[in-house]
Amino acid sequence: MSETVKESRNSVEALPLEKLQEYLSANVEGFSGPLKVSKFSGGQSNPTFKLETPSNTYVLRRQPPGKLLKSAHAVDREFRVMSALADTDVPVPKVFHLCEDRELIGSMFYLMEYCEGRIFWNAEIPEADAPSRSAMYDEMNRVLAALHSLNIDAMGLSDYGRPGNYFQRQLERWTGQYRASETQPIAAMEELIEWLGSALPEDDGRIALVHGDYRLDNMIFHPKEAKVIALLDWELSTLGHPFADLAYQCMQMRMPAGGDKMSGLLGLDIASLGIPSEQAYVAKYCERMGIEGIDHWPFYLAFSFFRLAAIVQGVAKRAQDGNASNRNAASLGALVAPLAQTAMSIASEAS
Repeated sequence: MSETVKESRNSVEALPLEKLQEYLSANVEGFSGPLKVSKFSGGQSNPTFKLETPSNTYVLRRQPPGKLLKSAHAVDREFRVMSALADTDVPVPKVFHLCEDRELIGSMFYLMEYCEGRIFWNAEIPEADAPSRSAMYDEMNRVLAALHSLNIDAMGLSDYGRPGNYFQRQLERWTGQYRASETQPIAAMEELIEWLGSALPEDDGRIALVHGDYRLDNMIFHPKEAKVIALLDWELSTLGHPFADLAYQCMQMRMPAGGDKMSGLLGLDIASLGIPSEQAYVAKYCERMGIEGIDHWPFYLAFSFFRLAAIVQGVAKRAQDGNASNRNAASLGALVAPLAQTAMSIASEAS
């Protein structure tokens, strides 16, 4: 997070700083101004700001302004799940306060601690050497298995989502979200939606807390060690099927390297880079979870590409409506068709 701060003048000026400072001073222990604010340049969904005071540094995460899709940008769910994850083996920032009063700054927001560390945006991790990359990928695998091994009931999260038929419900949800943000017909998406509906595996009863956006750039690593110190962006978290998270992260193995918008590993000599293959990464996860293997893997991967395509379409629609938090959001719409086409190529592996 420390290396990704770039001030966005319009976004910062849109925050009522005097009112915000007064509110946080009254509701967060130890908070006192004067307040300096800058906006993080990364991310497409919920605008995120760095708040600096003379005594501490915080992060404020808010919903975007304007009309929002139903159940989207759920910063209140992020706050709840990160509160529940405190003192577990899943590293998250400490959260301080949730403001549900949308009148104060124009939307709901929460405040959390600022974690000093490293965020890597390229799946190749060019900043590291091969042994460090190996350790980082193993650490991501460890954290994912730790997340899926948590006792949901003991954490007070038994009502955090509807158990059972996860992929069926997710397919219906994201198809609906995609339809609500559609800007033009995309043949590959129509074909993919039809295939996913026909290939749905039977529910196997697996239920876990799932992150929903488990990927490299949603993690803060220790400044020097191959250790995740904070897993961020819990907006899409719910109770669901653990293989959804695993497949979502493994998408990067199937994405082209060097992409301008989304970084992948396809075409690289990942062995020489110290990065595990998709097969090896999945096998290590299975070992940690105490399972022999994963059936229907092509479906889980194809579904992950579909869901990402639906998310990207939503970002593009918000850009069209003038509500996106990132200046490059509009160009992401061009990625929807290629993502769907990749998913259909994976679907052929299931036959």
